[in-house]
Amino acid sequence: MRITVAGGGVVGLSCAYRLAEAGHSVTVVTAGKPAETTSAVAGGLIYPPVARPDERVVRWTETTVGVYRSLLAAPGIRFLPGWIRVAEDVPDPRWLTAMTDVSREGSVLAFTTALVDTPVYLTWLAEQVAALGVRTEYRTVTSLADADVVVNATGLAGGTLAGDDTLVPVRGQVVHLADPGLTSWSVEEADGDLTYVIPHGRHVVCGGTEEIGRNDLEPDPTVAAAIVRRCRDLEPRLADAAVLGTRVGLRPGRPSVRLERTGDVIHCYGHGGAGITLAWGCAEDVAELVG
Repeated sequence: MRITVAGGGVVGLSCAYRLAEAGHSVTVVTAGKPAETTSAVAGGLIYPPVARPDERVVRWTETTVGVYRSLLAAPGIRFLPGWIRVAEDVPDPRWLTAMTDVSREGSVLAFTTALVDTPVYLTWLAEQVAALGVRTEYRTVTSLADADVVVNATGLAGGTLAGDDTLVPVRGQVVHLADPGLTSWSVEEADGDLTYVIPHGRHVVCGGTEEIGRNDLEPDPTVAAAIVRRCRDLEPRLADAAVLGTRVGLRPGRPSVRLERTGDVIHCYGHGGAGITLAWGCAEDVAELVG
């Protein structure tokens, strides 16, 4: 079958891989190279939002974590321990079964999970997709009527293409610091601020912001300074780490992921900040919907 995958971020590339693996003739249509997508700005810590209501998230997470375990020889992927802080009265999330070395003490939930250096991994994944015979066309997607089947994995543009007004931009700003040799990650939310420290060997992704409805990509120096201050408080070993730069991305925010087939279009968008966490699980569902 001739299939167009609209979108070249982590979700689109994962879908293209699974579809080509199944023997379909696949073309990826994307406005930019992998390193230019929103996925490349992501911190790359693999776990879904704790309060995500969609039951499919558990299965998608387990599938994706399993794939990353099988790809440990791939560039940009490693597993490290770390912790998140949750409310003490919140039960353990169901997706925790996908993680290892799990423990909990009060509000601190610790486990080992995958950390993905997204620009490095996405470049590698695009090469693997090409090796399977997938073609890539660099242009803006303006229509979902391009082939026998079209997969709408365009992220934030997915809502416009599908006439879905529930999709909104969620602006995220991060700062990269030089990695002093951290061997664990950490996430904490306090007073409305989400703070996370995600080491990747050469750099640490420090975040962040979740600004619903804001769609500008210009870094805010004041916000960047606040992120650095919070992250250095959270991880004192970053005290003297050099600031390498600031990046901004627009997450495709939606009450739940839209993954369904409507005629010849399979919609797969609305992952928010969890695209890197859910990509392989969603790609398997997309392949099943193609049949």
